[in-house]
Amino acid sequence: MLNRDSSVSSMVQKVAVIGAGPSGLTSVKVCLDEGLEPTCFESSHDIGGLWRFKEKPEPGRANIYESVVINSSKEMMSFSDFPPPAELPNHMHHSEVLLYLRLYVKAFKLQRHIHFQTTVLHVRQTPDYAVTGQWEVETQTGENQRETHIFDAVMVCTGHFTQPHTPLKDFTGMESFEGKCFHSWDYRSAEGMQGKRVVVIGMGNSGGDIAVDISRVAEKVYLSTRSGAWVVSRVGQGGFPCDLFGTSRMDLMISKLFPSRMNRMLEKKLNEAFDHTLYGLKPRHGFFTQIPVVNDDLPARIISGRVQMKPNVKELSGSTVVFVDGSVINKVDVVVFATGYNYSFPFLPPALQNKCGYRLHLYKHVFPPSLTQPTLAVVGFIHALGAINPLAEMQARWATRVFKGLLTIPTEETMMKEIQKDTTAMHQSFRCSERNPLQVVYIPYMDSLAEQVGVRPNILWLFLRDPRLALQVLLGPCTPYQYRLTGPGWWIGARQAILTQWDRVVQPFKSRVVPQPDQTRACSRLSMIGIVSGVALLCCVCYKKPHLCFFFAAK
Repeated sequence: MLNRDSSVSSMVQKVAVIGAGPSGLTSVKVCLDEGLEPTCFESSHDIGGLWRFKEKPEPGRANIYESVVINSSKEMMSFSDFPPPAELPNHMHHSEVLLYLRLYVKAFKLQRHIHFQTTVLHVRQTPDYAVTGQWEVETQTGENQRETHIFDAVMVCTGHFTQPHTPLKDFTGMESFEGKCFHSWDYRSAEGMQGKRVVVIGMGNSGGDIAVDISRVAEKVYLSTRSGAWVVSRVGQGGFPCDLFGTSRMDLMISKLFPSRMNRMLEKKLNEAFDHTLYGLKPRHGFFTQIPVVNDDLPARIISGRVQMKPNVKELSGSTVVFVDGSVINKVDVVVFATGYNYSFPFLPPALQNKCGYRLHLYKHVFPPSLTQPTLAVVGFIHALGAINPLAEMQARWATRVFKGLLTIPTEETMMKEIQKDTTAMHQSFRCSERNPLQVVYIPYMDSLAEQVGVRPNILWLFLRDPRLALQVLLGPCTPYQYRLTGPGWWIGARQAILTQWDRVVQPFKSRVVPQPDQTRACSRLSMIGIVSGVALLCCVCYKKPHLCFFFAAK
């Protein structure tokens, strides 16, 4: 690989980080790990980004509703060197996610590097950019004071849930609708929805959540979907978090060998819980083609009649909503558009916002290939069947080492070819659109960046040196701690974090301990090391020294 100018990268010291949400916070932390000097600009008065609940919507910022619970379990969404407190629930309320972020900021002393109520207006190359690779960052404070700063590198961490997409023109007669209509971005709670007839348009995670939330007080909720969705519960086999199932490296190997079979098996299992066709939910696409809807309550609201599934809306007239199948709902009071977001980076030069398909022209979804100096990176603009925090952290770890000249990236021509190839493959595998511009497969993407950084786990080496740990890495859920076992940024606590991850999963359930009858077993202690294709794997850990006494599968 050829770097445009490694001598420029080796001089990088001052880094601007735009945004203090999860992606921005981990970028600040990674900069500090690499000996860089980060300055984080946050337009609001606090950290958290999406996870900071706001009583009133704040234009240009991500917003959430009161009832939001995170879809990823705490072990899967944690940062790689900061396991969540054991007492926190496995699927945290948004207030607990924010608490975790505050603990992260406090533990690594990040707040001193954050400038609050400071909006980035423009990011421009300096006149001598070709030589220095530097950027001018123009900011404005809450007192309308403008300043221009010079930075050696920039990390853009502003997310993509800030510009609501409300397709009013797609529905005939919208202008004549007599009721209230708004985007899910404006939704806070079901207050004011008592006794109303509500139509929710769009069945992503927000649409499902809001339909369920409102159905508890409304007369009736109609959930309109154009193509349906696969619906999964947060609660998996045996009551463990669902995303601890089927997310191991072994599961990935099996799915690569038998992709169609794995897809059929998973869809069959989902339909055993409730028939997606019967419930009006079954989509036109396979499970892995699009991120599923994570919702524990939607099936119960449908079976009780509180939520009724409907096809796409055709037109509106007065207080009447007509659907494409000809069915009609009269006296509709509220229409909620859960129709996604447009993404934009208004402070970046237009040349850096070119697209390939629906996605931005970004090498490995991080670096604009047109830059003669790789000193600007986009972090956290990524989508996968997995938590964004570890993805953003890995992107930041890679980007900072490129900034420093420790790693290199290919020529522009090579990167453009790879972006085109990657985009073609992505469109063949996933249902990409303007609202869902990109999607990656979680473990392969993480491993591809980890390979660059030098932190990808070497399982064969682990089996030779630490069999107990190797079994967890291969057969257990692919938690972020695996990427701190070796290489740059290795963490001495990574091994212990992996070996104790199931303890942290179990801990929140111990608010009432149920006495168990004594059972004579071949071994006094069993430890679950992973779940592969829905089968719990256990091994004996009855002695202090790690060993494998026996190994079996228990359904």
